[in-house]
Amino acid sequence: MTFQSIEPPLDPGPGVPGGAPSGADEPPGAAALDTRAPDAQGPPGEGPPPDDGQGGQGGGRRRSRRWIVEWALVLVVALIVALLARTYVVQTFYIPSGSMEPTLKVGDRIIVDKLSYHLHAVHRGDIVVFRRPPAENCDPGQPQIADLVKRVVGLPGETISARGGQVYINGRVLPEPWLPKEYAYTAPFGPLKIPAGDYFMMGDHRNDSCDSRDWGPLPRSYIVGRVVMRIWPLSRFKFF
Repeated sequence: MTFQSIEPPLDPGPGVPGGAPSGADEPPGAAALDTRAPDAQGPPGEGPPPDDGQGGQGGGRRRSRRWIVEWALVLVVALIVALLARTYVVQTFYIPSGSMEPTLKVGDRIIVDKLSYHLHAVHRGDIVVFRRPPAENCDPGQPQIADLVKRVVGLPGETISARGGQVYINGRVLPEPWLPKEYAYTAPFGPLKIPAGDYFMMGDHRNDSCDSRDWGPLPRSYIVGRVVMRIWPLSRFKFF
């Protein structure tokens, strides 16, 4: 009598002839696990990006601190430059009186070059700002203005005077092209010898100016600088 086995044949495994294909016993939808070593995963050259040391929240804080420090340094440097420029180079001034009309009017704002007289001499006709001399006392009881503005009319060593409405330098009439005719009349004074190193200052509004005719020649050391432009009002912007 012949018997036939009803047990299923043994699966010799994948890759063996007659064996079940790989994954045949996995349930539907199951994902295969990659059992390769970590260094073998993925194509060559791929992997997590290198850490640059500035990523994440900590890096953002470092960048913010660096930005604040940089801008603080910029502001400090700008402030130092502005202070040095105001002290040694240029400065703005406000005109409080009409003694320099019509050239400068009340409310005008001017820029003064504080460097040029360290490079060259003071010239006749220059408009200058200077510290108020001790002898100036034209408005008793009024607040004293620290700085004044006038025009250089007489130079060191010259003899200055006025007669017949005109200014004379060393006995000769001084042409004053900067004065309109209605402002040009000068009341008589002098003659006065200007000391060495001093300058004779006068306002363009000769009948409404307290100047060297009242408090004497001005020492060179009192001069702050030369007026180079009027910047306000814009309608009267001008270089001098």
